[in-house]
Order: sequence, then structure tokens, then C-alpha cells
Amino acid sequence: MRVTLLGTGDTTGTPTVGCDCDTCTEARERGVSRSRFSVHVENERTGETLLVDFSPDFRSQFLDNDVPLPDAGIVTHIHFDHLDGLGNVYRLVDGLPVHAPSGTDPATDESVAETVRRKYDYLEDRIGVHSREPFEPFETCGLEVRFVPVDHPPLLCFGVVIEDPETGGKLSLTGDTSYDVPERSREALADADLLLADAIVPASLCEYHPIGGRHEGPDGVPRTFGTKHMTREGALALAEEIDAERTRLVHLAHFYPPEEAFAEPLAVDGETYEL
Repeated sequence: MRVTLLGTGDTTGTPTVGCDCDTCTEARERGVSRSRFSVHVENERTGETLLVDFSPDFRSQFLDNDVPLPDAGIVTHIHFDHLDGLGNVYRLVDGLPVHAPSGTDPATDESVAETVRRKYDYLEDRIGVHSREPFEPFETCGLEVRFVPVDHPPLLCFGVVIEDPETGGKLSLTGDTSYDVPERSREALADADLLLADAIVPASLCEYHPIGGRHEGPDGVPRTFGTKHMTREGALALAEEIDAERTRLVHLAHFYPPEEAFAEPLAVDGETYEL
């Protein structure tokens, strides 16, 4: 598998529009970007490509990275920064299968798959939405894929495990989540060659959140920022616990201090990995 990080930022991205903070300024000076989240996975054996989440920055991401259009897509949850780029496939693809989790979300009274199908009904002649049970593997683009439940209240949200059945290469994505990832999901995500972990801010910024941080480690450092996302420290603790061979931190906000914002293992757009 060839994995390209198309988008490594949070809802506003870095640089953020209209922002002249030190981190956004530093990003402009470095010529780097963290656009809204999306990952491109190419099965180099078959030449097929899979897109994880449809960023609103779809067009610029594909132009900037010169990667092939997807042969299939998957959607982890229905927040706009992970879904609203799906409309970009109009006139670009024909017959695109889109895989999304089943299971009714109490917050919306429908599953992720049902929301995608309803919201993009005007694309019904272009895409086919396939509902997938959590933890149940399915095949797409010659790869084995599983959705795994994580914790991103108030909506249902899912991480993703992608494995090459021929080579054994494994990519795990936490999806948007707090540190409170269920044990069964941790087991599914474990032992990845590459882990992409949500790490929106460093734990030091929890003091600025209205409810602070949660899931403190033995050292008292919060592993969750508020209720929805892991801190950097939480993501690194999770990576160690599930024995990831390599970890890149994603879904990053421009609130990282500039002296920390571009340090390892924080990712930027355009990184590529061979698994």
C-alpha cells in the first residue's frame, strides 16, 4: 500500500483563513499546509485507490498531490470536514462505491450510511452507498477494511483498519476520537505498520477548554481535550499501548504553539508511506 496524507488538519485547517497567529504565520513561511482530513490509499498490486473521508478540500488535495481519483471511498462520520467533499466527485467519477458504517445513531436517528445516502441523493447515478457492520471485514480495492467504533460525542464515529491480504501491510486510523476508545476497537487497531492518530492539541491547552481535559494518565496529564478529541499526549499513549510500529499525528489544530506545531511526529499534508 502507498498511503498519502492528503489532509492532516482539523475543521479550520492550518493556516486558518484570516488568521495571523504565530503558528499560521510559521506554516505560511514554511510553505506547508494542514487541510481538512483525508487519506489516499493506493493498492500498488492492483492499481486501485481508496479514499478515506471526503475533505471539503478535495479538489486542491488531488491537484496538489497528483494522486489518482478514487475507485472507492469510505466515510468515518458525518461531520462536514470529513464528508462535504463528496460532492466534488460529480462529473469526475462514475459508479463510485462509498462504504459507511451501519447502526442507528441516537443523535441523528439514522446510520452514517443512511445520512450519506440521503444528503447526496443527487449523486445516486454516480455513487452507490454500501452499509457496513462495525468490525465486519469487507473487501474493496483488493484490500480488507473494517470500521471500528471510537468515542466522539455526540455522534457515532469510527476508526478504520485497512490491511493488504497479500503483503500483510496494515494501516490503522483512529478517526476523530477521545482517548476512551473501546477495548475491542483497540485490539482491532493494534500492531499497525502505520497509525494515524487524532491529536488535536497538546495537553497543555486543556486549561483553555470550558470543561478542561479528561482521561488523565498516571502523571496527571489529560489524554482527552474536552470530550471529543485526543491530546497529543493521549494519542502517543494510545499508540504505545496498541504497539504501532510508526505513528503520525493528524487532525491537528492551529492552536499548537509554533515551536511545537511542526515537530515530530506531527504530520503535514503530502506525506507518503509505503506499507
